[in-house]
Amino acid sequence: MSIAVIDYGAGNLRSVVRALQRIGASLEVTSNPDTVLAAPAVVLPGVGATRDTMQSLERLELVAAIHEVIARGTPFLGICVGMQVLCDQSEEFGPHPCLGIVGGAVRRLPSHLKVPQIGWNQVHYMPHTAQHPLFAGIDDGSDFYFVHSYYCDLTDERNTAATTAYGISFPSALIRGNLAAVQFHPEKSGRYGLQLLTNFVQWAGVA
Repeated sequence: MSIAVIDYGAGNLRSVVRALQRIGASLEVTSNPDTVLAAPAVVLPGVGATRDTMQSLERLELVAAIHEVIARGTPFLGICVGMQVLCDQSEEFGPHPCLGIVGGAVRRLPSHLKVPQIGWNQVHYMPHTAQHPLFAGIDDGSDFYFVHSYYCDLTDERNTAATTAYGISFPSALIRGNLAAVQFHPEKSGRYGLQLLTNFVQWAGVA
């Protein structure tokens, strides 16, 4: 069976699809909730604003499907805004609710920084996730590519799988059960990004 890559109009959809195809993953690009529900693993890409993303997911009736697949333990990977919308709420362009799957709020990077953060930055694993299969073959402190103005302020630090420093230390990866998400763009992060996607596919058991 194929990984469902959710298509709600995200700008990085094509690059995520190309990266997954490059590592030989079987995938289906879809905006159909039934296809998402039937998939053995799900990827939620993301670029842009959380409000626009939530409106698109609601319009396509994908919110309930995302909740269900995560609740029943289907391997799930959120990328960039696909990580942020997992939180309870976002303050981007005014407070608004997100999916509420992982406790926390999406907050703007501090105003004294150059925002958005665009470019390479180091990802450091938390002790409790350093040996997680998602990070296999990727050294602690490896560089990944970021493009973002907001970050996830998670309420439960146990969900933080890795951190990155940019004026502040923020969660750059989260893992909870079979749910994983990253603030950076693995599809733009060279060999380490492809390794992370390969690890997800293998972890999900759909290699």
